[in-house]
Amino acid sequence: MVTEPNNWGRFGPEDQRGTLNLLTGERVLAALAAAVTGQVLCLSMPVRRGGPRLRGRPEPQHFMSIDGADFAAGTRPVGAGLRMADDALIVSAHGTTTHMDALCHMWEGDQLYNGHPAAQVHSYGAKRCGIEQAGGVVARGVFFDVPRHLGLDHLPPEFRISGDLLEEIAPVGPGEVAVIRTGWPLVWDRSPEEYWSGQPGLAASAGRWLAERDVAVVAADNAAIGGLNPRQLSDEDLADDLHLILLHRHGVHLIELLWLEELSATGRSDFVFVAAPLRLQGGTASPLNPLAIL
Repeated sequence: MVTEPNNWGRFGPEDQRGTLNLLTGERVLAALAAAVTGQVLCLSMPVRRGGPRLRGRPEPQHFMSIDGADFAAGTRPVGAGLRMADDALIVSAHGTTTHMDALCHMWEGDQLYNGHPAAQVHSYGAKRCGIEQAGGVVARGVFFDVPRHLGLDHLPPEFRISGDLLEEIAPVGPGEVAVIRTGWPLVWDRSPEEYWSGQPGLAASAGRWLAERDVAVVAADNAAIGGLNPRQLSDEDLADDLHLILLHRHGVHLIELLWLEELSATGRSDFVFVAAPLRLQGGTASPLNPLAIL
């Protein structure tokens, strides 16, 4: 059992959804008021080879299983003029696409969030706290556009966003989604090697600040919510690890590798945030296509 402030037991001994429990019908209806123009923005990275990813993670593999050449070569029945194409996608759940982390993704000791046994995470999936427990997310999104606030295109790789800086930018409250822009995806097209030289991200103080405000989800455009060093690892010890603070201790789901440049260009500070992870039974994460309704 963790001893520092946490949400274990808060939503009942069997809880596997954490602060997503705060998305009551009343809060969802209140969140819809953040939509003013009805414009819809996609907040996900394109799923493609050659896109931003953690070093060492496999690229998405997208290939056609049936295409026009099959018909031209006569390897498919011609029928009465009806033709089709079909394809397949193989993708890592973490590190190569926009995705939501499940509460079973990271832990310390022998317990997942809320005291569920870590032994329930098997080679064939997690029997506790899998991504299928999350359900859909409809909430007020609060945008922390940190580079814009500081007059930068993107944060430098060594930059760590403090709780005080988040408080300076915007208030956020229970059941809301904190969406944090570092601008770091812009670096990829300039140089993958520069992208892998480190990454800006949240400091431990920012993780605790967000947890204290009872946010439902923390989402960011970097690869790990927290910052990374040139070895693509975090420098924090276990007490200050962002995934342990948010996922493990407070049950706050994390969304990583967002694309927030169009949202930044609007100058909006809040919006309706919508996301629906796949109901992947026992999954430690799910690819995601979040939307902002302005």
